Parts: sequence; structure tokens; C-alpha cells
Amino acid sequence: MKNIIFISPPAAGKGTQSQMISEKYNIPHISMGSILRNEIKNFSEIGKRIKEEMTLGSLIEDSTIVELLIKRISNKDCEKGYILDGFPRNINQAYIYDKLLDKDNKKIDYIFYLNLDKEEAYKRIIGRLTCNDCQTVYNDMFENTKPKKIGICDKCNGLLIKRKDDSVKIFEKRYQTYLEETEPLIDYYRHQNNYYEIDSGLSKEYTFKQITNIIDNGDLND
Repeated sequence: MKNIIFISPPAAGKGTQSQMISEKYNIPHISMGSILRNEIKNFSEIGKRIKEEMTLGSLIEDSTIVELLIKRISNKDCEKGYILDGFPRNINQAYIYDKLLDKDNKKIDYIFYLNLDKEEAYKRIIGRLTCNDCQTVYNDMFENTKPKKIGICDKCNGLLIKRKDDSVKIFEKRYQTYLEETEPLIDYYRHQNNYYEIDSGLSKEYTFKQITNIIDNGDLND
């Protein structure tokens, strides 16, 4: 069984790595962000509650997040393990999750912290451009990911646009939330023998290789 948690600052690539690991080891990638969006989209009772909280600018209660997580990991496809992306986000969620695992006599196998400095995270988010037609992603702050023509997609000549949430103001807010909520979570896990800090500042391929080497070698810091 492989139960895996990914923790990272904004733009470190935990969603990408989660998906790549999911495909390699055939275990589900559980994105809490996607679960929340689906609940809202499906107009479920929880979805209505989540939407109201988000509209009011309130944080979604940990009890709601945990309720959705329990529902998802109880599915048959999680029997051989799963990858958590976006959970836990704070110390309280980590405590609740540990109690949940103890109750079911289960454990976390790997905790991967994808390390990325703030300047690199800033460039990845603020420089991001997406083709309005084919959805190819570029970044005008890095030479190897710039489009050949400013504002035009290399593949289909579509218009390149910037997402509304890729702004300096929103980035600073997201990063501050990370410092306040996620960094204490790192301290909570750091001294466990299944915690690994991975450099995600070079390339997704390099990061993926570091992660899979640990998993394939069965290295649990013995």
C-alpha cells in the first residue's frame, strides 16, 4: 500500500507530481480542490454550504473537509493507497487525519515536501500565460518557456491570456496563508521517518525522479 501526502508552497508543482505518481503506480490522485469544486458544481448539500462560506470569504471548516475526505477514501479504488493533494492544510487537519488512520489501523507511507523558494514561486505564477484555444501553458519569465511571439501561442496561434488569480496581490495572499498554515504543518511532520524534502526548483522531471527513487527503493529513512 502507498498512502502519500504532498505538501508545498504555491507553484511548487504538487498537483503535477501527484498526477504523475498516480499514473506510474496506479493509485488515485485525490485533490481536495477538485472535490470542493465538484461538490459546488453538483449542487450537493455540502456544496451549497461550501459555496456560501466561500462567498462570505470564510475559511471552509475542517470538519467539512474531513467529511469529504472520508467519503472519498472509503471508495474501492483507494484500497491499495492514494495520493493526497491539498490535505492536510493545517495542524488541526493533520491531528484529525492521524486519529482517523489510527482508528482504521492504517498509516501514511510517504510525506513529500516540495521545496521552492518564494522568488521562484512568484515567477512561476506571475509569468504564467495560457493559450485561450489549446490551453498550452507558457511563462514569459523563463527563456525556455517564453512564446516565440509575444502574446501568441506557438502551437495554434491562439491568444495567450493571464488567469485572473495570477496576480501579485493574490500571490502574496496565498503565500502568506502558506506561511501561517502550512509551514507549521511541515514542522509537525519533519521529524517523522517517512518525511522527505524534495527540491522542486529545477524541473518536473527531476522532481519526479527524486520522488520515484525514494518510493522504488523502499527508503523510509531506516
